[in-house]
Amino acid sequence: MGEDPAMSAVSAVSAVFERRAQPTAAVGADAELIVRACQEMAERFRAGGKLLVFGSGGSVADAQHVAVEFAHPVVVGKPALPALSLTTDLALATGIARTQGLDGIFAAQLRLLAAPHDIALGLSAEPGCPAVRDGLTAARELGLLTVALAGGHAASEADHVVVVRSGDPLVVKEVHMTIYHVLWELVHVFYELEAVR
Repeated sequence: MGEDPAMSAVSAVSAVFERRAQPTAAVGADAELIVRACQEMAERFRAGGKLLVFGSGGSVADAQHVAVEFAHPVVVGKPALPALSLTTDLALATGIARTQGLDGIFAAQLRLLAAPHDIALGLSAEPGCPAVRDGLTAARELGLLTVALAGGHAASEADHVVVVRSGDPLVVKEVHMTIYHVLWELVHVFYELEAVR
């Protein structure tokens, strides 16, 4: 007698959620790191800095999502904070890639656009993305606060690194979305706390 198809489907759905539950729960162990990153990001915004976000592959859309949320908050009453995705100007990115290679597209833009009080946020769902790594390295050399959301590895090029412990890039991206929503929320908490002092 074969397995009931309905029970087989339930088992498959349970397995899909289980693959996501452990990496999401593990991020909770990084709560102190996330709080420190958000405090420092809020300080940079108060000092007149802006957020420069970048990622490659599927993380391109995430970088744009983060920038829009900071620059145009959907929560009524929350202040807009200056943010820019380095993945939106295709002409600039391809022009840089033509002369400096794909790995240099974010580093070159940071050298051109960044100021000392700025924040660089690099997203990489898969280990070892050279363009994100080189962007974070350039940002640190320029004195920016650097934050990395990584998948399955630590990016030592950043001041604050939050690693999603999963080898599945789709799961990593899903957890990254949760993390950058938490970043947005806590940055505003710290930004507003300072505003009322």
